[in-house]
Amino acid sequence: MPYVEVSLPVNASREAIYPILKQMEKYPDFMTDLVSVQVVERDGNTTISKWVSNVDGRIIKWTERDVFDDTNCHIAYKQIEGDLKKFEGEWILTPLGDGATEIKLTVDFEFGIPMIAGLLNPILKKKVKTNSENMLKAIKDRLETP
Repeated sequence: MPYVEVSLPVNASREAIYPILKQMEKYPDFMTDLVSVQVVERDGNTTISKWVSNVDGRIIKWTERDVFDDTNCHIAYKQIEGDLKKFEGEWILTPLGDGATEIKLTVDFEFGIPMIAGLLNPILKKKVKTNSENMLKAIKDRLETP
């Protein structure tokens, strides 16, 4: 099962970063392969959201449950239905001192078709890592560029 973890220090507080992460409908602005994100249900600190991604011409769709911990500026997500066998992870914001914060994004996924998983998992892992890094850089640029 591929697991991707990317992190990046940002010169901003976690209180400044967290609201950006909570606006999942805007993630396509940061991730080129992400076609759309639609929040279909909100209930307290939980949302249900539908996602559509285009990975090298292959459309991947899923619905996930997103759990927001506003006190700790933490988001956990998990696919509840969709094209992948498993897709889950979390956003972790860790203060670094001097007002800076480390943004960490984890993605744990499984394609779910054993015969082609050996071929596709490395490709998808590289794509997920690149997209995640680009998203963190875009957030960093948004927060640090005057």
